Amino acid sequence: VLKNKNQAEQRSCLICGDRATGLHYGIISCEGCKGFFKRSICNKRVYRCSRDKNCEMSRKQRNRCQYCRLLKCLQMGMNRKAIREDGMPGGRNKSIGPVQISDEEIERIMSGQEFKDDANMPEHTWGNNGDSDHSSPGNGISDGNQPSPVSTLSSNRSVELNGYTTALREQYIGNAMAQHYQFLPHLFGYAAQPRSLYPQSHTLISQLVAAEELAPLGTPMLIEDGYRVTQVELFALLCRLADELLFRQISWIKKLPFFCELSIEDYTRLLSATWQELILLACLTVYSAQVLGDLANVTDKYTPSDDELQSFSEDGMEVMEKLIYLFRKFHQLKVSNEEYACMKAINFLNQDIRGLTNVTQLEQLNKRYWYVCQDYTEYKYPHQPKRFPEIMMCLPEIRCIAGKLVNIPLEQLPLLFKAVLHSCKSSLNNYRTGSSPCVTKGTAPAN
Repeated sequence: VLKNKNQAEQRSCLICGDRATGLHYGIISCEGCKGFFKRSICNKRVYRCSRDKNCEMSRKQRNRCQYCRLLKCLQMGMNRKAIREDGMPGGRNKSIGPVQISDEEIERIMSGQEFKDDANMPEHTWGNNGDSDHSSPGNGISDGNQPSPVSTLSSNRSVELNGYTTALREQYIGNAMAQHYQFLPHLFGYAAQPRSLYPQSHTLISQLVAAEELAPLGTPMLIEDGYRVTQVELFALLCRLADELLFRQISWIKKLPFFCELSIEDYTRLLSATWQELILLACLTVYSAQVLGDLANVTDKYTPSDDELQSFSEDGMEVMEKLIYLFRKFHQLKVSNEEYACMKAINFLNQDIRGLTNVTQLEQLNKRYWYVCQDYTEYKYPHQPKRFPEIMMCLPEIRCIAGKLVNIPLEQLPLLFKAVLHSCKSSLNNYRTGSSPCVTKGTAPAN
């Protein structure tokens, strides 16, 4: 008996190779892939692969592409009919085993066609350049190193379902959610006309913004004219900036309105998994003026050697291109402080990080701020129906970049930042020193 138990404990997940915890939906799998498959099917998610639909599936890589992860779940025989229809914990029938379905049926599921045939509901598109199991309702943005998916509602239709849409949205925003509401994020679309902001949304957003430290960074970044900055000096400055930004994230956690609802151990795990993404998001938004101003002026005074240029890696080139795209995207969106605060909370509240003790509460909090952010953007920008999905789609990109940054040699970071900031400064002709191109105080961007 002991031998059989040890053999069971050594089994590997057929999806990602992580330690399996048992038979889930017909096949041997880990808790992470079990939860991912259940959320994907219950929430009728449709993913996209930005590569060739053959991404590597391992414990560390599984969150990088949700499309390929779900595809492998289906190919390995995970049985969606074993999931309870009410979305509650536990399989519908423990005797249901793996299934082998045709390529055509798999394609119908992956494209969302089967979901649309089953129920006449708006289609969801979930972006996934980044790691993901955790950032939207139902949460698909990290795996210990990375965060959740971000849902993009691809239409501006509002599904009312006999008038219950508003009641359900208020249930998410205003109260502790009942268990049977947890798998209904697909009910919410966009309002067609201007409306009032829900009172609960105003309160929750005000609390999030109050927790933020929005003052300029204190790390000195002034260099006298004519001074040539070395690679070592620029790297040391980047480290000091990262230290200050990380310290601000720690202070932010202590001020969160839900701070007392989670354990210190869970907060430690969440911060350990998401700190790179939080810092990157802050640099793209609330501190973008300093990054594109003071820091860019410092990088201008750094001249890389021929050896540094020639040894710059392919990973570095990919991260550079993605960072330049994101800087320009955020400059175009002009994300408000309120939207930034919601994005940050959504990214941070990743219930799929390994070792968390209160996953249910995390999921409820994540959904609450997801709908608060959607409510705010609908109210503040009624003539921009695609604004909320566009903002949310930035989170997987940030996760992807954060995941790739860890693979770039430290000595290449000064050149990376110089290239990114030089390109962004050159392209943002309307940028003015001292005024953030990305963040406003909740006012609509000028047409």
